[in-house]
Amino acid sequence: MSRTPSFIATPIAMARLPRLYAPRTAQLVQTRFAHPLAAPGAPSPVAELDQLTAWLQESARENRIAVHGWALLADQAVLLATPPGPDALPRFMQAFGRKFASRLRHGRVFAGRYRSALVEPGRWILPALIWLESLPVGYGYVDQAQTWPWSSAAGHIGVDAHRNAWLTDHPDYWQGGNTPFARQAFYRQMLGHGLGAAQGQRIEQALFGQWALGEPAFLAQLDTTASRRLAPAPRGRPRKVFKEEAPAIDGE
Repeated sequence: MSRTPSFIATPIAMARLPRLYAPRTAQLVQTRFAHPLAAPGAPSPVAELDQLTAWLQESARENRIAVHGWALLADQAVLLATPPGPDALPRFMQAFGRKFASRLRHGRVFAGRYRSALVEPGRWILPALIWLESLPVGYGYVDQAQTWPWSSAAGHIGVDAHRNAWLTDHPDYWQGGNTPFARQAFYRQMLGHGLGAAQGQRIEQALFGQWALGEPAFLAQLDTTASRRLAPAPRGRPRKVFKEEAPAIDGE
């Protein structure tokens, strides 16, 4: 099952990267709150989480963001979404932050910039959904992901479809079956099984570094359309390439 992400505990200073974007590509997004809604071990702040849920919906609708999955915790918001253009996701986060700051918390509401990672379809979309929906389990809020009211987990297994009616199912979710019941059953099995440690680590590393989450073929495909480099540069100095010395020619 999911565990508390390792990248959250130890912030590391790093260069400010331009936002990573590629057309028609989903992004895993995480923003942490400057001031948690509740202390660890305290009862869940029901009214505040409900209000934040409504603002997520409003902001997504205003900016035409297709949200495929989401999770709200006392100290963060995480979602998987496909923006319609390079500026849509930043506008969405700004709109969500303005509502948060003007009506619930005054002043700074986010602990720094949000993090995001492009996600490869066909291979990493469902693991990314399982990862974010399992965060409440990893933090010890609930024993089963679908029992946390402030996430898309229940909707994906058919328990709370009304609360998640604002979501747009990703095509990868539809690959789980030919009927809603089959898709829900397939996803329920995946959610119950959880992720392996290696999968979770890959997701966390991509999100922490704000890179693309995918295999080499996916990175190569996006190389010409992405807004910036998709993966970290190799460590160390570039290897020097020496040209072979040409043979001497008499008279030169």
